[in-house]
Amino acid sequence: MPTTTGPATLPRETYRNLIRVHERLTGELAALLRKHGASTAQYNVMRVLHGAPTGGAPCQYIGANLLTKVPDVTRLIDRMVAADLVRRERSKKDRRIVLVNLTSKGREIFHKLKGPVEELHDGQLAHLDDGQINALNETLLGMLHQATPEADAGQERSGPKES
Repeated sequence: MPTTTGPATLPRETYRNLIRVHERLTGELAALLRKHGASTAQYNVMRVLHGAPTGGAPCQYIGANLLTKVPDVTRLIDRMVAADLVRRERSKKDRRIVLVNLTSKGREIFHKLKGPVEELHDGQLAHLDDGQINALNETLLGMLHQATPEADAGQERSGPKES
């Protein structure tokens, strides 16, 4: 693993390490989900719908609550409808609104994955004690609160970029 050579490189090295950790953690999650026939994007949608208000959620709600943004939520939902994981229904209150709900198959897969996903996350952080996990979570939340609206919307900020 690369080492930091001085204070000027510490933010860049920290950023790179965040990316490395993200790739490892999400890779492990993707492998687990693949074993159960689901993708990370599908699980992400199922997670949102599981916690959505009763009666379903419109695509905008789903897109706004995804952990990892996808370029076209509508197409993802189309593929999930074809796989019988979700269904679309017109709102009874406002026929212009289309609501998305988990099907029984989607709900079954989500509940089957809930335990293994939780175990995976517990194992991924098992080398940290509760205080370290709390400190890491607080640090990450602080970083999220510093994010600009452009970054939240998935838009690039102007200026030089370093990766």
